[in-house]
Amino acid sequence: MSTYVFPGQGSQRKGMGRALFDEFPDITERADRILGYSVKKLCTENPNQLQNETQYTQPAVYVVNTLTYLKRTKETGQVPEYVAGHSLGEYNALLAAGVLDFETGLRLVRKRGAAMGRIEGGGMAAVTGLDREQVSQLLDRHELTDIEVANDNAPTQVVVSGLKPAIAAARDVFTSLPGDVGFTELRTSGAFHSRQMAPARAEFAQYLADTSPRFRAPTIPVIANVDAKAYDLARVETCLTEQITQPVRWVETIRHLLSVGQEEFVEVGTGRVLTSLIERIRDAAGSD
Repeated sequence: MSTYVFPGQGSQRKGMGRALFDEFPDITERADRILGYSVKKLCTENPNQLQNETQYTQPAVYVVNTLTYLKRTKETGQVPEYVAGHSLGEYNALLAAGVLDFETGLRLVRKRGAAMGRIEGGGMAAVTGLDREQVSQLLDRHELTDIEVANDNAPTQVVVSGLKPAIAAARDVFTSLPGDVGFTELRTSGAFHSRQMAPARAEFAQYLADTSPRFRAPTIPVIANVDAKAYDLARVETCLTEQITQPVRWVETIRHLLSVGQEEFVEVGTGRVLTSLIERIRDAAGSD
């Protein structure tokens, strides 16, 4: 049994999808019309380092994930039994499950990226060597109220998100701990998956209300970031809106999939970041 997992922001790199755009010219042309620029040029040349700006990163990753998925299904003739995506990657999971079509997903991703990109002053950092509960306890103990857990990626890898001065202040707290605890500030343009994104969440919710995109019931289970439970049609808009400010519960997502018998995980996109995280989650689950 197999689960396809789709990476999100952070997987982008210059040259991604290079061999795919000419193989799927119709999808590429549709993407260019919606975005108003060449997604192929953005992905393969990264002009002016635009891939690092979330309003460009998110559509680029969504398109490359889509093309990678289409190529895989064309070559294998197989579809997964479950799908999940990390943050932005969840849109590709919904696409694979038939909840939305390519154009709808890209328009939503474009709006999501633009809304999130307008919020400045935030940052993120990866904490290694501690689990989510330990990180949360430290934030509370040191009254770091402008920081919160954004991604629970692996048993000993947690990403925190918040205002840049608070992220800088947290460095001393974490690096002064005994043992092998790491604290690495990430090159992101905002405090994603935190309450700092509340204005983006409100803007995105209003966009959904104004445009009323057509969603369909999933044909295969999609595990949601916000609660590690399967989507149903009634809560698509709620999950996508809440996802902007809520943490990515990746550890819970993978543990749920393991609990229902999923053994093979296929990362569909650029890189192997999720594959590495899943291996760590699986190893920790086996030692419990």
